[in-house]
Amino acid sequence: MLTEIVDALSDELAEHWVKMVTAALFMGVGWYFGRRRAHRQWEKREFFDRLNISLNRISDGTLRIRTLVEKSCEDIFLNSVAANRLIATAQKTTADDPIVPLDKDENWLYLNAVLNEISEKFAAGQLYLDMGLPTRTETYLICLTNECEGALRTRKIRAMVVRRSLLTNLPETAPRFEHPNHATRWRTLGQLASQYARDPERFLEVEIAVPAAGAANTSPGRSDGVTETANADVNPVQA
Repeated sequence: MLTEIVDALSDELAEHWVKMVTAALFMGVGWYFGRRRAHRQWEKREFFDRLNISLNRISDGTLRIRTLVEKSCEDIFLNSVAANRLIATAQKTTADDPIVPLDKDENWLYLNAVLNEISEKFAAGQLYLDMGLPTRTETYLICLTNECEGALRTRKIRAMVVRRSLLTNLPETAPRFEHPNHATRWRTLGQLASQYARDPERFLEVEIAVPAAGAANTSPGRSDGVTETANADVNPVQA
């Protein structure tokens, strides 16, 4: 019986060993190039397969940059072709124009996916509005960027989120920065303000609603939210 099993295994290996070796070879090559690409990304501090959703605000005279969400592009856009196309197009930004140069229809699709990501993570504001509970609303703008100017610590695709009233009325003098590298973001915001004045279709406009102070104590349960009409209540983390 044992001899028959050994013979059967030998025959199977003899018949398929080339396929098995080829598969192992391809796996090894894939692993090697994957490691090499990861090493190169780390050395250059470039992580274009990541999308950072970044809130930009000025508080007490200081520019504050906070991450709302960060995920892989494929996790957000749910399609490897879409993610790879965005990554490739993001390489075309310039120091003078950090907005990813997508055509109108594609731009809306990508920005809508970003909005859906925020909406899924933070969900309460519209429910508070629907229930007639106290809320505060603001209009925000979203656009996709790849900053390539200045001494950035890391480079990645960023979905900028900024209050419309701020972007259309940026102070003439620079605010204080929490980190010297944030001078690059200040220049970016100035460029975005000029782009919005010339071509607002490169941006997606959303209304963000959050429970008003004390409202959380008047409703059953608590969650936070955003939709295209969106809302967010987040603990800030420096981007």
